Amino acid sequence: MLQVEVHPEVYKELEQSRAWYENQAKRLGIEFLDEVDRAIDLIRKFPNTWSLYCEGCRRFLIHRFPFAIIFRNEKNKIRLFALMHLSRRSGYWKHRKF
Repeated sequence: MLQVEVHPEVYKELEQSRAWYENQAKRLGIEFLDEVDRAIDLIRKFPNTWSLYCEGCRRFLIHRFPFAIIFRNEKNKIRLFALMHLSRRSGYWKHRKF
């Protein structure tokens, strides 16, 4: 299975979103994290399944939550650029570099 590299900003987005969902309902933050984990597992197994989105990246829509994972499939790894809320300005992550 491919290695996954995560941009540091993705960790911030993940924690902010988890905390927000946890404030909405008990365990909802955990359920959000579980969905993100499932999405990353699918991306690792089938990285070319999702259509190209922008600048060579692909977009995986998270089940149950209005988020997408923006990623690029490179030679031996997957690079995650954003955990993007779908109502957020879509290109905010384009400046992110590894």
